[in-house]
Amino acid sequence: MIPNLVIFDCDGVIVDSEPPLLDFLRNEFARYGLDITLHELETKYVGGTMKTVAERARASGVPLPHAWEVDVYPRVFDMLRAGVPLIPGIESSFDALDAAGIPYCVGSNGPMEKMDVTLGAHPLVFERLKGRIHSAHTYGVAKPDPGLFLIAAETMGVAPKDCVVVDDSPSGCIAARRAGMRCFGFDPHRDGARLISEGAEHLSDMHDLPRRLGL
Repeated sequence: MIPNLVIFDCDGVIVDSEPPLLDFLRNEFARYGLDITLHELETKYVGGTMKTVAERARASGVPLPHAWEVDVYPRVFDMLRAGVPLIPGIESSFDALDAAGIPYCVGSNGPMEKMDVTLGAHPLVFERLKGRIHSAHTYGVAKPDPGLFLIAAETMGVAPKDCVVVDDSPSGCIAARRAGMRCFGFDPHRDGARLISEGAEHLSDMHDLPRRLGL
């Protein structure tokens, strides 16, 4: 069934910002004595807010300073200002949705300031999304809670059952399932098993999204 609204995550779905962020976190944790692989970071930490990242790190024994999750953001923004590329196929997916008259928006656990940096480096894409970017930091509700997606749907005037989510993290797929929304789990490098296990349909190539949506 063709949806009436598509809700995109930002990092790892619209912009390929996760590789530099993972490198940053790996180096950051190493400063405090935790040697962790990129795979562990991706599977255990990606998809949350910096608050949840800090909580998980401290639970693993990392002695992060008080308020690290707040103080770290300016350094993350500086790192991202070097520029992050768009996910291949995202612009053609937006083109197909525009041609079909289907609205789309963003539902991200990241702060607006971060998306201003990453999306702002791509003015044509950023312009398409202005006024339709929903941040967990704005509403105080983060994935895997379904509230962020439900707010996005309500704002756009679309029932949850008529929405599709595109997300690359288990927390996003869980939020979509809890919201009663169909979900594509974007995993271009692996088999998508960790997203499929949360109820998502595996999407390995963003160029294929329009076809999968029935466009």
